[in-house]
Amino acid sequence: MLKMWRSNPRLLLDDCLLIMIMAVLAACGLIYEYLLSHYSARVLGSMETVIYAMIGIMIVAMGLGAFAAKQVKDPYFGFAWLEVSVALLGCSATVILASLIGFTQYLPQVIADTFSIPQDMLPLGGVYASLVKLSQFMPYVFGFVLGFLIGMEIPLIARIREDVYGKHLTNNVGTIYGADYLGAGVGAAVWVLLMLRIEINQAAALTASLNWVAGVIFFVRFRRQIKAKLWLIVSHLVLAVMVYFVFAFGGQWSSKMQDLLYLDKVVHQQQTRFQNLVFTRRDMSGGLPSVYSFYINGRLQFSSADEHIYHQMLVHPAMAVSARHDRVLIVGGGDGLALREVLKWPVNDVTLVDLDDELVDLFRQPEGLLAPYLVEVVEDLTQGAFSDPRVKVINNDAFVELDNFLSRGAQFDTIIVDLPDPSHPDLNKLYSKYFYARLGQLLYGDGAMVVQSTSPYHARKAFISIGKTIEAAGFAHVEQYQQNVPSFGQWGWSIATKMGAAPSERAAQLTPFLPFQLDWLNQDVFAAALVFPQQFYAGSEQIEVNELGTHTLYQYHHLAWQAELGLSAQ
Repeated sequence: MLKMWRSNPRLLLDDCLLIMIMAVLAACGLIYEYLLSHYSARVLGSMETVIYAMIGIMIVAMGLGAFAAKQVKDPYFGFAWLEVSVALLGCSATVILASLIGFTQYLPQVIADTFSIPQDMLPLGGVYASLVKLSQFMPYVFGFVLGFLIGMEIPLIARIREDVYGKHLTNNVGTIYGADYLGAGVGAAVWVLLMLRIEINQAAALTASLNWVAGVIFFVRFRRQIKAKLWLIVSHLVLAVMVYFVFAFGGQWSSKMQDLLYLDKVVHQQQTRFQNLVFTRRDMSGGLPSVYSFYINGRLQFSSADEHIYHQMLVHPAMAVSARHDRVLIVGGGDGLALREVLKWPVNDVTLVDLDDELVDLFRQPEGLLAPYLVEVVEDLTQGAFSDPRVKVINNDAFVELDNFLSRGAQFDTIIVDLPDPSHPDLNKLYSKYFYARLGQLLYGDGAMVVQSTSPYHARKAFISIGKTIEAAGFAHVEQYQQNVPSFGQWGWSIATKMGAAPSERAAQLTPFLPFQLDWLNQDVFAAALVFPQQFYAGSEQIEVNELGTHTLYQYHHLAWQAELGLSAQ
């Protein structure tokens, strides 16, 4: 081959061009895979299941596409059209999916308004239910088709490379796959460092633009071998226009369609490196204030109408039964609402650990990030908690940050764990026995720890497993309590102490229970919250502790909510 390059330098140029095109296409293919998985999970919920299913479907489709590529008689013509098709589909997928899903969500309301049907009689069954299922299935259809097309790239470019050389190449497959793997690695880096930071339609448009550039270069270089050039030129021009419009306006359109997935009007949407953040507003009649809700990845985090119930129940029982209130650790709680409640106590310092710095900034410094009226809403909710000089915020993975605390010998009087539900395998470790044992090392012997523990009604096994896991981590007394939070339904927490009396005994002996008056929580409310139905813990000995490295709790939680949605049976 070296002799051929020396005798024909143009051959070397063509070969390098083909290999570079393959590397670029591999990067684009991986980004499309991540992008479609990420977006589908955002709009369909159940993020972990959707992502893994989408990646699996696309990989299988790529294999089928590789088999199908041998049916393409003209590799030059086939490859040129393949790149246009991949770019068109990849660029438009998120916009089309947003439109389909948004349409099916909004359709019952359109029918109800047209025929004056009462709101409690919206047409939600029959044909509509079938349309909803179809719209939820469509992301996987897009994933399969896109994966099928991507899978055809390597076989076709391998055939083109052999045609350029005019003979069978011994290491052809190895060279092409080498370029593919390297390109995929670059694509993964681009996804993490760039694409996650920008609006998802802009990410799709930028990726399609790389496909477009690769396709144009291929077309220009091998135009003599390609038939039907006119339609390819037209297709590339159409693709260029589409890329521009999706980049410039796709986000606005998708946002309008995605807004239909929420019950209320979406007033702010933001994609951070880690998650999608949404504020919604519900305007109330009768002069009542508007209700604002905050979602992460489509899951409700709080509603301004009743968040005080959740955060009072989370924070104050643990603060009340701790012997002192000098040093407090909050794990999670990047919205600052648990922090607001902690600062009602005479604390010396509070450390808050949350992974997402952009989430924290949204609540700490909303000016410039939110509309002026939303800034007022956020400031009213947080009550300036982040500006308190006693507060220290650490943006890091709590699992990692605990090691830093332990290495410094840090100790806390109260630990408040306000993490999202274990709805993703990555969160499972933050609910493990190992994690709670390390938190126990940070807690003073006469202190108390409280953990947000999901819904005892909707996810009973997950709720009980959290309590059992904390107890297995070495806490002497673990008690669970519940309260109805209208936006969530029945919700639960686990409170634990390392030694001495149980939290309920300590609370019963406190006079007063709290050194200040709250509008919801008092001693009687907390005592009542500790009571569960008679058979609630029946069979709990069969519920397992969540060990590090297992997905025990994640599975309990996932299966419970799948059953709640009618997607599976527990």
